[in-house]
Amino acid sequence: MSSHRHSKKRRYVAWAAAGAAVVAGAGIAAQTSMAATTWPAQRTFTGRAFDTCAAPSLSAMKAWNTGFYGAAAVYVGGKNRGCSQPNLTASWVKSVSTAGWKLIPLYVGAQPSCQTGSSPEKLTASTAASLGATDGADAVAKAAALGMKAGSPIYLDMEAYDTTNTACNNAVLTYVRAFDKALHAKTYRTGYYGFTSSSAKAIANATDKTDLPGNLWYALWDKQNTTTADWPFGATQFTNHSRAHQYLVNSKESRGGYTITVDRDAWDAPVAITG
Repeated sequence: MSSHRHSKKRRYVAWAAAGAAVVAGAGIAAQTSMAATTWPAQRTFTGRAFDTCAAPSLSAMKAWNTGFYGAAAVYVGGKNRGCSQPNLTASWVKSVSTAGWKLIPLYVGAQPSCQTGSSPEKLTASTAASLGATDGADAVAKAAALGMKAGSPIYLDMEAYDTTNTACNNAVLTYVRAFDKALHAKTYRTGYYGFTSSSAKAIANATDKTDLPGNLWYALWDKQNTTTADWPFGATQFTNHSRAHQYLVNSKESRGGYTITVDRDAWDAPVAITG
C-alpha cells in the first residue's frame, strides 16, 4: 500500500514506533455472537488476496485474473482514504465479480489523536462515539451503493498508534464499538485492519469483546502466506474463517501487461456479497 494511508516510509516509522515485538493475545473467546437466522450466509474466500491504493481498471483486473490472486481489497470510503477511486463504481464491482474476483470492502475511518502524523479526521474521547456511529452508517451507505449487499463485511482501517496511552486506546475502542454497532444495525459484518504490535493488538487483547469486530486482518510483514503459522494472538480468537494477514507490502508486480504496486494478503475470512 504505497501511499493510500501513509507513505511507505511513514508506515514503517509508525509501525516501528508502536513496537515491532509481537505480543501474545489473551486467548479470550471470539466476539459477540449474532443470531444466525437473521443474517445472510457468510461468503468466505480462502486464498491469496491483494490490496492497492486505487481500484485498478477493469482491463487490469481482467488481465490479473490468472489464479494467483482470487480477491482484491477496495477502499469504499472514509475521510482518511488516501486515493481517489475513479474506477470504483457499481458497474465495476458487478463486472469484476462476474469475472470471478472476490472483493474486500475497506473503510479508512477516523484515526486516534495519539497517532503520529496528521489525518483529515481524528477521534477524541468526546467525539469517538458519535464519529463511530456516523462513519459506520457512511460505510454501509458507500458499500451498498457499490452493490455490496447486506451480509457483506466492511473492514475498518486503524493505523498504528500508541496503545500504552490508556485514554487514547479507550477512545479508539469506543469508536470501533460505535462503528460496528452501526454496521450490525444494517446487517453488515464487522472487520478490522490493524497492526499486530498496536491497533490489532488493542482489539485482540481487549477484555470486553462487546461490539468489537468479528474478523481481524492483521498487518505482520513477515512474508509468510498464512493465517495460522504466525497468528500472534490467542489460539481461540477469530477462528472459523475470521482471519486475514497482510504479509508483504509494496510489491511491484506485472501481469498481462499491467503493472500494479500491491500488498499481499493471506485470506481466510468474509468477502463482499455482490451477486
